[in-house]
Amino acid sequence: MLRVVVLLCAAAAAVTAQTTTVTQCTRNPGELPVNAHVEGCLTPPCLLPQLQDAVINVVFRAPRVLRSMTTKATALLQLGAITLPVEYNLAENADTCRFLTNTYCPLLAGELVSYTLRMYIEPFFPVGTALNIEFRVVDDLDGPVWCIRMPIQIVAPVAARSAPATAPATSNSTISIHNN
Repeated sequence: MLRVVVLLCAAAAAVTAQTTTVTQCTRNPGELPVNAHVEGCLTPPCLLPQLQDAVINVVFRAPRVLRSMTTKATALLQLGAITLPVEYNLAENADTCRFLTNTYCPLLAGELVSYTLRMYIEPFFPVGTALNIEFRVVDDLDGPVWCIRMPIQIVAPVAARSAPATAPATSNSTISIHNN
């Protein structure tokens, strides 16, 4: 029994170390997921290099039966006192069901789900740009599933170029029960 408790504590500590501070969306509806981790970022603003995928591992609980889902991204450009929402097309990465790592669609109500979100940072995103971005998942009727908001900053590309990904490279079996 003690061994099980020690393993659970170790797993909880490891998962907590893999959590990025995100906040509730203000522009789009949706609850926070159970956990969100931007690879390479624990405390925003998250530095996202051009010409690479930003990778966000999300754990969420399905709020209802979900037959299909779409991931959306909204950049919130601040122009003086005005905030301009700009939708970013995630292309094939918008098909949320293709990137679930521990299950598949349709999802059952209450099911705990691991998902890997990828967004390619295009070369036309100017280096030094700092803004807030909201990532959200909606169902086939555009009903909210979850939504996260975080500040990001675009930085220069790193030496090795990462091609846009269309499927998760590995399975993320870590599950967290940590809300931010």
